Amino acid sequence: MTIYTINEFTLAVKVGEGLSEQVNERVHALYRQLKQNPVWSDVIPAYNTVTVVYDPLALRHANTSASVFAASLLQEAIDQSTEGFGLASRLLEIPVCYDSSFALDLPLIAREKKISHQQVVTLHTETTYRIYMIGFLPGFAYMGKVDGRIASPRLTKPRTWVPAGSVGIAGEQTGIYPVDSPCGWNIIGRTPLPLFDIRKPNPVFFEPGDRVRFFPVSKSEFEAFDVAKFLSTR
Repeated sequence: MTIYTINEFTLAVKVGEGLSEQVNERVHALYRQLKQNPVWSDVIPAYNTVTVVYDPLALRHANTSASVFAASLLQEAIDQSTEGFGLASRLLEIPVCYDSSFALDLPLIAREKKISHQQVVTLHTETTYRIYMIGFLPGFAYMGKVDGRIASPRLTKPRTWVPAGSVGIAGEQTGIYPVDSPCGWNIIGRTPLPLFDIRKPNPVFFEPGDRVRFFPVSKSEFEAFDVAKFLSTR
């Protein structure tokens, strides 16, 4: 693991390379270790890095160099973190309607990959995805890996708006926009399941480490979807 400086109050650790479950497990093991120490103002896990924020003034009271002391604390946490201190995992099944009225970019993916609309849906729903991190928007879960036969680059011209629940693909990642948002991902469907609710004690539906499987629903099933009933059976 490599420690590097972001700015005068932020350090980061590069845990590994690329989109890897093993690396991400180590990321979250280190994240949990760091969260035990109140010296950090914030701890931010990502795909293969962990970033820590600290108060330089608070650390300078007892140390000549706040950054050197922060780096020593970070190295200590790295040495103490273990694979077994990683993530619990839930398997979550998420309904998605792939109807053409929701699947704005599915025809483009099918055409470019030379497969049918149904094959895109099948390849998207046959995979069990890991949630690597939450970011960008409240509750936006970055999931991978998408089957290489439907992996697609981000849009060259992002949209200014897509509705909450829009399901997208970007490279090897898939994800769901939890709120109305600008969008640079290829939209292939929409879920009727609300994924962010600020009124709840825990407003975010997903957690890093969760496993996700999508299952297709028709447009009529989407429109008649009963959130409370669905969640009560899960």
